[in-house]
Amino acid sequence: MTQSVEARTDGRPWTPAARSFASAHGVVAGVSVIVAVAAAFLLHQLMAWPPHEDETLALFVGRDSLGGVIDHVTRDRGGAPLHFLFAWGVAHAGFGLGGSRLVSAAFAVASLPLVALLAARLTERRTALVATALVACSWAFLFHGVYARMYSMFLFLSLLSFLGLLRALDRGGRAWLPWAAAILLAVAAHPYGALVLAAQGVYVLLARRDRLRPAVAAFAAVAVAGIPFWLTDLVLAGRFDVGVGGRGDKLGGPTAIVTYLWQTAGDFSAGWWPVLAVVLLLALAGLATVDPDARKLALCTTLVPVVAFLAARLGGSASPESRHLIFVLPLFAVLVAAGVTRLARRLPLAAAGIVVALLAAEVAWAWQRTPPLFEWEPAQRQAARAQAEAYLAATSRPDDLLFGYEPLFLGAWERNRAFADTVLPRADARLTLRVLRRQPRPLGRGIWILDASERNNLKPRLEIENRDPGPPGMFVTHAFGPFLVIETEAPVGTPDRYLAAAARAMLAGRALGIGDADVNLQTIERADRASRGYGPSLRSRSSNSR
Repeated sequence: MTQSVEARTDGRPWTPAARSFASAHGVVAGVSVIVAVAAAFLLHQLMAWPPHEDETLALFVGRDSLGGVIDHVTRDRGGAPLHFLFAWGVAHAGFGLGGSRLVSAAFAVASLPLVALLAARLTERRTALVATALVACSWAFLFHGVYARMYSMFLFLSLLSFLGLLRALDRGGRAWLPWAAAILLAVAAHPYGALVLAAQGVYVLLARRDRLRPAVAAFAAVAVAGIPFWLTDLVLAGRFDVGVGGRGDKLGGPTAIVTYLWQTAGDFSAGWWPVLAVVLLLALAGLATVDPDARKLALCTTLVPVVAFLAARLGGSASPESRHLIFVLPLFAVLVAAGVTRLARRLPLAAAGIVVALLAAEVAWAWQRTPPLFEWEPAQRQAARAQAEAYLAATSRPDDLLFGYEPLFLGAWERNRAFADTVLPRADARLTLRVLRRQPRPLGRGIWILDASERNNLKPRLEIENRDPGPPGMFVTHAFGPFLVIETEAPVGTPDRYLAAAARAMLAGRALGIGDADVNLQTIERADRASRGYGPSLRSRSSNSR
């Protein structure tokens, strides 16, 4: 990669070593400040955002033995084995949600120096400093720095793989080993690691054909070593009806993909269209400014996922979101920063003002996108959640059947480590039925949570009015602010009786305007129809039994 040579005061050009010594310290100091500020924010706001069901899912899976976690990921759930391995470590170390979020924050903070290194490798140090600041203030970075899922880990490992690839292409030989390890870990962290690998392969073909022979050998070795991860990805794809050919229900065709990429760019910067238009213009200017190899890497990393989306058939539950392309974030920031640097050559004050304005806009967008990340969960909801968790922890039975990975169940487990661990997924009818059939007979009580405060409700509120979920004598209910805990009064005994009770509970949720109730009811009905053949629906049987 080419870099400009700045003149010394005596008129002679800097040698590479002298220029590196003269310019590195200020940039290192700047990146260090960015890292420190980001770490302070993430640690201070670590528990501001309310617990989420996906965070609960990872920790509940992690409660199992190591062999059980591996079996669950490879046979039932698929995808992201490395994420569940970390969840297993957190759960068995005695930590809960806070421990999982610390892992996410650590990977996020550790990513920032790698952003600076990659940007400096592709452009020059001033651009690297701006790119690091742009990443650190983005919603994609800030939110996933506290969200206890795999995305900050995926960002970190993708960055390692990009740096490892560039190093291997320069040095060859054993330098391919660190790259292979990094890309395999990225693939293990998220199924979209396959897109990172594909983008890097296309880049080698386009930009470094002089290294094609060792690259082919290294990529082939990764393809073979990654077979366990490809198999888990196939399990995940099968669960969500993902394949090749045709059009998906939620993302298909150029228009939908352009909309998705526009929204993703907004989450990488600021989603208001006037600001985003400026950001994209700067990125285009940066694309024209960077050297050809950097341009090819940025284009490959962006366009390979686009081609994949055009070829893919995505089921109704598999709509990609901006977080799935988090590995593109550093290169996007590099292009924007390169555009700013180009502007700074002619209008330095204007460029500095644009950087400050962009950073402020990014933080403002993150605040609007996820207000609790900055404002914390309302105190009334926090108190109600604590009361509900305490109740569930005190009344739990080992054979209880929990529906959905509700955050209240996570809080109850943190209070009572013997809390029930059988969870029926609410978004996968086949897996729900499979888990239900594995349980020893007679089945225990069914427990469901309805949350009236979620934003997808018809009327979000912090108190539940009607607390009657169905026929008297069958359910016991307890309201805690916006949370309604519904339990069967007695063990359900059989899968059919469980599914019938679950349908009644969800019908009650629909009557209360709970947005998730309809989705849950569809899962329950599909599981019931699969268990007995295509007979009368649970909804009609539940209505007739009232």
